[in-house]
Amino acid sequence: MKVEQQKKELTGALILLDALIENGVEVVFGYPGGQALPLYDAIYDYGIKHILTRHEQGAIHAAEGYAKISGKPGVVITTSGPGATNILTGLADALIDSMPLVVLTAQVPTDVIGTDAFQEADMIGLTMPITKHNYQVRDVKSLKRILAEAFHIASTGRKGPVVVDLPKDLLIATCKRTESVVIDLPGYQPNFTPNALQINKLKAAIQKAKKPIVVAGGGVILSGASEELREFCNKYNLPVVHTLLGLGGFDPDSKLYLGMGGMHGEYAANKAICECDLLISIGARFDDRFTGSVKHFAPNATIAHIDIDPAEIGKIIKTDIPIVADAKNVIAEMLKEPINRADDDQWVEYLFEQRKTFPLNYAKDSEDLKPQEVLEEIFNQTKGEAVIVTDVGQNQMWAAQFIKQTAPNRWATSGGLGTMGYGLPAAIGAQIAEPDRNVFAILGDGGIQMTVQELATIKENKLPIKIIILNNSVLGMVRQWQTLFYKERYSHTVLTNPDFEMLSRAYGIEACTINKKEDLKNMLKKAIEYDGPIVVNCLIDKDEMVYPIVAPGAGLHEMKGV
Repeated sequence: MKVEQQKKELTGALILLDALIENGVEVVFGYPGGQALPLYDAIYDYGIKHILTRHEQGAIHAAEGYAKISGKPGVVITTSGPGATNILTGLADALIDSMPLVVLTAQVPTDVIGTDAFQEADMIGLTMPITKHNYQVRDVKSLKRILAEAFHIASTGRKGPVVVDLPKDLLIATCKRTESVVIDLPGYQPNFTPNALQINKLKAAIQKAKKPIVVAGGGVILSGASEELREFCNKYNLPVVHTLLGLGGFDPDSKLYLGMGGMHGEYAANKAICECDLLISIGARFDDRFTGSVKHFAPNATIAHIDIDPAEIGKIIKTDIPIVADAKNVIAEMLKEPINRADDDQWVEYLFEQRKTFPLNYAKDSEDLKPQEVLEEIFNQTKGEAVIVTDVGQNQMWAAQFIKQTAPNRWATSGGLGTMGYGLPAAIGAQIAEPDRNVFAILGDGGIQMTVQELATIKENKLPIKIIILNNSVLGMVRQWQTLFYKERYSHTVLTNPDFEMLSRAYGIEACTINKKEDLKNMLKKAIEYDGPIVVNCLIDKDEMVYPIVAPGAGLHEMKGV
């Protein structure tokens, strides 16, 4: 509850907390320290919800998970020096995946900045390449305006992280309350409305196309355009391929749904990309893991690229119809007037048959516990209603393949940066965003050990997260590449793991181990029904691989293991 301030003048710390509330902040993630003490002292009386993680990297990944699932900006507080530098990985992760964050880093007092003072770090210089924007506050009177601008920049246009660096003396300094702030940023004017001429070009291309597809990326979900996408694709019979971050933006049971494309994508999805004559990319940035060899990507297609970030259009793939605007607004414009397109089902039927003939598969008759069936069982028992958060590596790809995403904002993963250690703390933020929904953290035994201390945060906050470890005692994806591309030279990819049951219980968290497939259904059911957090340690074969795969440098038509 907000503290009533009787004084005419407020400290910078109180102005900042007021600004957080005014910008709709419900929770912050952080870790205190010397230069941040004035702010934490204000928090003591203020009553704002604060989640104390056990490492600053955990705080920023938790904020990412919160932002991804809630759709609201995640907020982080750190102290100066190492506290601030510990969040650099999360900033880079959030920037490339377009996650809205406002990160508040305490700084040494202004009169010693630049003197190598104790726990000083140049956060403006360090964060400039990995943030959407950054500030260092030099006048307490500007603090409220800067906070308002930070939230505006983070959550509009192509969303991303904004850092606000806070010298300690500015947190202590006082000024009169400012009642309102007018945001005036002449140099920052994202274009939300599509150009009418480009809309007409796209309509003409759809009318002409015989083999069109839509590539739906994370921008569809960030713009809240999932319903519009479904209406658009259903209306004009347009097959849909997802990127990793776009999962959940279209009905996975639809005949038009082709699954995820790219390096570990489905056969039908990659086949559609290779053979289409019109590719409409909506909110996707043509990442190399999605395109494979660019010279073989959609070689016969007219390329339409819809993105709110003009820098992405034409950066990787030559674009014939560029549309710079918000995805939701573009699709809404496309739906206003009908497109005279022939009702030709041959292309859709062909791709539907490809998907049936070449489905995602694994050795279901094996006596060993398979990671794919663990994930399929999670989907079956939760009926697609759970929030799924993954780490990075094989666990991530198996989850993307075998847990169908039935709705937007229920899937959180580190895409562009591929950050191991993301999954466990991101699940914390996801559970806080969705307190009444089952949240699963799908992790590898390597990734969990990078941020395993956040088990304490989960216990302390009584978060009922279901933590699934796909434990093969190796760095699975790296080992897979060593097997396929490095003549089975397993250099430093074997792990000596702790007893995960004992480790979990040391943190006060229940745990169990599944090593037989006949135990999977019953033990997983008990874990889901358990009232609290639980770690489920699933023992799998170190030689199990993620298939299909497109080798680095190969085209999508050269996928192996179908």
